[in-house]
Parts: sequence; structure tokens; C-alpha cells
Amino acid sequence: MISKTKDRELAIKLRRQGLSYSQILAQVPVAKSTLSLWLRSVRLSIPEQHMLTQKKLAAAKRGGESKRRQRLLRTAELIEKAQGDVGTLSKREKWLVGAALYWAEGSKQRSASISNAVTFNNSDPVMLRFFKEWLLQSLEIELSHLKFEIYIHETQKHRVKEAQKYWARRLVIPLRLLQTVYFKKNIIKRTRKNPENGYYGLIRITVRSSSALNRTITGWIEGIVT
Repeated sequence: MISKTKDRELAIKLRRQGLSYSQILAQVPVAKSTLSLWLRSVRLSIPEQHMLTQKKLAAAKRGGESKRRQRLLRTAELIEKAQGDVGTLSKREKWLVGAALYWAEGSKQRSASISNAVTFNNSDPVMLRFFKEWLLQSLEIELSHLKFEIYIHETQKHRVKEAQKYWARRLVIPLRLLQTVYFKKNIIKRTRKNPENGYYGLIRITVRSSSALNRTITGWIEGIVT
């Protein structure tokens, strides 16, 4: 009986310290129903209620952070495994990937306009660099035959030099090739808390005098389809 009384007193004390039922049960070896009966009449003061709430929030945050770390770890493992699945691309495979990429993002030949040059617009630096390397390596086009243009919102005029340096670094090209800049006047539909964080506009890569090449790429794409 004395032991039960001591357990009850300890349980009430721990509760007033802001511990949850599960935390108390870890120190007081009784049934949860018994603990609930002991603590039913315990009225916590406002500071004690606040302390308990804060501890619950902290525990929830720790649990959330733990799940987030596990999710990130699992994601990294999946990505690493997937990279291994790809392995090293052959020259032909790179050529096909580039053609498929142009199929998705490049300017197409149309019956009403069959003299379009090869142009590729995007804001993804990894995709743009892959396409640039595809032109240089798979199609053996000289860098001097490529034109790079920056399209950026007019509200970001003060960041033009920053955008030029960013794209020169990400595309691994001389800064002098990024002197042509166009300003977009349309309203940005995507909500950004800070438009200057991670926004550098988009790049258009054009191959000079390349209408014939565009027709050839159209044929490659049709070849992939058939």
C-alpha cells in the first residue's frame, strides 16, 4: 500500500512537471487505467499546462524531424541506387537522350514554318548543360555556333549581372556569351516569398543557321516513335 501511495505521489509530481502519460508510465510501473484514475483529479495550473503543451510540441517536432531525416536518407538511397541502374551512357544512348529531350523541350518544325532554327528554352541548369554538351559532343557543333539568351522578369533588372554570372558558371561557358538579355513583362504567376532567392530567369539556346538540323532532329524523333 505504501508503495502504491509513493507511486501515486510520484506520478502526480511528474505530471505537474509537464510529463506525458507515456513518459510517466516509463517511471511508474502501473497500468495505464490506474494512472488515468490517479491523475483524473489533478488540475494543472496555467504555467503547468503551458509547460505540458510545450513538451508535447517539442516531442512532436522531434518525431517530425526524425521522420524527415529518415525520409531524406531513404530518398538518397533510392537516388543512389537509381543512378547505379543507369550506369555509363554510350555515345548512341546520349544521342538518343538528347533527341528525346529536344522532342520534349525544343522548337519543332511545323508545316506552316519549316525553317525554324534549333532552339531550346528552359530554366533547369542541369537540363540546359546536358543539352549544350549534347550539341557540342554528340552533334559536334562548335560553341561559336551557339547563341545564349537570358529571359528574366523586368522586376529583376537589378540582378542581371548576377544572373549572367550564375548561368556562365552553371553552363560552363564564357561570360561574354551571355550578353543578350530580354525582360519579360508578364505577371509572375508562381508565388514566391522572395523572388530573388533561386530565380535567375531562363535560358534560350539557339544553334545558328540550323533549320536543316532541326528537320534532321525531327526525323530522329519520328524514328524513335516508329
